[in-house]
Amino acid sequence: MIHRYLSLSAVLVALLGCEQPKDPPVSKTSSIMPASARPTVLFLGTSLTAGYGIDPQEAYPTLIQRKIDSTGLDFRVVNAGLSGETSAGALRRADWLFQQPVAVLVLETGANDGLRGLPADSLRANIQGILDRAKRLRPAPRLVLVGMKVPPNYGRHYGQQFESIYAELAKSNGAVLVPFLLEGAGGVRGLNQPDGVHPTAEGQRKMAETVWRVLEPVLRGVRAGEKNSRASS
Repeated sequence: MIHRYLSLSAVLVALLGCEQPKDPPVSKTSSIMPASARPTVLFLGTSLTAGYGIDPQEAYPTLIQRKIDSTGLDFRVVNAGLSGETSAGALRRADWLFQQPVAVLVLETGANDGLRGLPADSLRANIQGILDRAKRLRPAPRLVLVGMKVPPNYGRHYGQQFESIYAELAKSNGAVLVPFLLEGAGGVRGLNQPDGVHPTAEGQRKMAETVWRVLEPVLRGVRAGEKNSRASS
């Protein structure tokens, strides 16, 4: 597990390598939302989702697109990952990203909050704000919340408080939970880049499997709901 392996020095290296402006300009993401007839699966996330340090085609959302295509589910993945972004930054981007219909929202945020020791209450409020905005969409998307853990540098209390947020918010918002994005990859030598934080291409494949186990049933449920709706109309 990543909290057993990350040292404070590795954390600082990761932060220095991923630092972004507090309010990234919309142009950084303006090219990721082309019009499409296929329902959109929007991955809103950090550098872990963006595929920091590797070819973007090896990032786990792209790998999940291939899984979707191979199963014939006919969804379009949009990777809205942004390196260095905190949950506050994700909240600021949410309204713009939700300008187009979203069938499924996969929300991965909080890793940078934890690395910087930001208040857990702020993380909770920001995630809730994103989920609230998503639920106001019509039709409202299915929600998948991706859990994260923190290194031990800030103490057990902070770690427990931080980690509990995801399960609590998933339950209270009717979201499906991926318990830990880096399960089986975090801290594993050979699955992470030299900074000890960001997964290699092989690590991203592990992440794709972790997310796909949860996401595939959600996508099939969306398709089944569409068929039932057409049959009853």
